[in-house]
Amino acid sequence: MLSRRQFLNITGSASIGLLTPSCHKQPLKSSSAHIVIIGGGFGGATAAKTIKKLDPTIQVTLIEPNSHYISCPGSNWVFADFKKIHSLVFNYSTLSRLYHVNVIHQVANHIDPKKQSITLNNQQEIHYDRLIISPGIDFQWNNISGHNASTSHLIPHAWKAGQQTILLNNQIKNMRNGGTVIICAPPNPFRCPPGPYERASMIAHYLKRHKPRSKILILDHKSQFSKQTLFIAGWKKYYGYGTSNSLIEWHSMPDNPIINIDVKKKILESDFGDKFTADVINYIPPQKAGNIAFSTGLCDDTGWCPVTHQTSESTIHPKIHVIGDASTHSPLPKSAFAANAEAKTCAFSIVNILNNQPLLEPTWINTCYSLLTEDQGISVAMVYKLNSKGKIYKVEGAGGISKKTDKQSLSYEATYAKQWLKNITLDSFF
Repeated sequence: MLSRRQFLNITGSASIGLLTPSCHKQPLKSSSAHIVIIGGGFGGATAAKTIKKLDPTIQVTLIEPNSHYISCPGSNWVFADFKKIHSLVFNYSTLSRLYHVNVIHQVANHIDPKKQSITLNNQQEIHYDRLIISPGIDFQWNNISGHNASTSHLIPHAWKAGQQTILLNNQIKNMRNGGTVIICAPPNPFRCPPGPYERASMIAHYLKRHKPRSKILILDHKSQFSKQTLFIAGWKKYYGYGTSNSLIEWHSMPDNPIINIDVKKKILESDFGDKFTADVINYIPPQKAGNIAFSTGLCDDTGWCPVTHQTSESTIHPKIHVIGDASTHSPLPKSAFAANAEAKTCAFSIVNILNNQPLLEPTWINTCYSLLTEDQGISVAMVYKLNSKGKIYKVEGAGGISKKTDKQSLSYEATYAKQWLKNITLDSFF
């Protein structure tokens, strides 16, 4: 059996696809089917590449409005000043040139599941045999007053990497020494469950060196969070957590959520009337599937898209497959690693369906790395399989959380985290 360190070394430094279904010995040949993919993130890009590798005869069209993709994984590291946002930018030239994916930079305005067609922003109509959508997330603003999408240039979420990341980073850099940064962590489920707490760590890493009299308050919708014991242990070790001089405070507020933000005065008010004043507010809203999923009727009452786990096919509209953050693949988290794995499983399934081949038994893997400092990290890893009832379950004894917290072990984890980011972007976009 692999040790945890060997397991992490595989998932962090070797092939991302190791534990997805094994490849066919030779490419299959479909009857010139047309697969359309909406969304060019880790899910959509991986699906496009995988389908073309499995069966080059399939016509694959990727619809993505942006000419470049900016990675959310790694974007928290910008706040610690050891990662630049431009290093997280990727284009689609390799998918187009090497794998012959037809990349269209337009907005998909409408999907007609009965006609199996998509209408683009330029009124072009595209027909598909199978459709994969990987629309990512959108935000729910209706549970808070005083702040919405129109004021996010003042109170950034930075939960979609790019300009929002730069905005929040500039606010922190321009904050006075002795100022307060408030991070409002959203309720479950949301993209990247450990993300708000890694963000607090990275901001604290910067403040400790440059603005040591400052403080970070995490106001949390939840009573517990991902890798909580590991984060708190790291915060105690590096940022004085639990002391009067702690750089980080975590406040659990599941029954007393923030309901109002005074954008100008930067005051947050809770349901019970508690008020918090900040110099910088990072409000991360509750989340739901991307808008195209809603307009197509692919979501249920949860705001996410129910799917058949083996194929990622929608349980609402046939021949439409949903992968990545927008889909409900519980207990898989909403992460880039999971989206990459879901994309491969979905691609294998579609290619086999088109070629009248039996479906494979899928296996998914997910590893979430988080940095505590620039060179100290933690992780949680898990392998998932499908049971006889078509439900996903965690494989007993596979993966787990970081067991050792000595300096050398945490250093290994940080190395794996950085190598994983490099490998998943190579695996998805190149």
